[in-house]
Amino acid sequence: MHQYTANIEWQRGRDVFTDNRYSRGHQWKFDGGAVVPGSSSPLSVPLPMSIEANVDPEEALVAAASSCHMLVFLWLACKQGYTVESYSDQAIGIMDKNSKGKLAITLITLRPHIVFSGAQQPSPEQLDELHHEAHDGCYIANTLACDIVVNAALPAALPAALPT
Repeated sequence: MHQYTANIEWQRGRDVFTDNRYSRGHQWKFDGGAVVPGSSSPLSVPLPMSIEANVDPEEALVAAASSCHMLVFLWLACKQGYTVESYSDQAIGIMDKNSKGKLAITLITLRPHIVFSGAQQPSPEQLDELHHEAHDGCYIANTLACDIVVNAALPAALPAALPT
């Protein structure tokens, strides 16, 4: 069993609390020392109570799903002898009402773009299988109740002469 921690800290400051116009800005602190500025989404709580530049929980959820998929994908690609030069994803999360009528992230679409190098390149079918296995192995995907769709772009190949 593994345990993960996050310390979430918020202070009212000088804002009046009871008028519901207080700042939603806060900090996420992690065991490795990273501090992430957090806020509610401006789509849920209007500016200036939300801080647009900060990460909101909805964005973090989408990023967690994308990051987890990528990390499992990279591990699988390495195990199968592929050399990945770069991986980028412009993931999207959709908030809508779920089957219980509650607002929820109901769909996350991953749109990874991967560049491989070296002589061994995956076929489109092999790439699909890598993504399927990455999805199956992703702890976050296995945790979430929403659908996660992978719409992967066909990979760009670099010349085989690059070192692997």
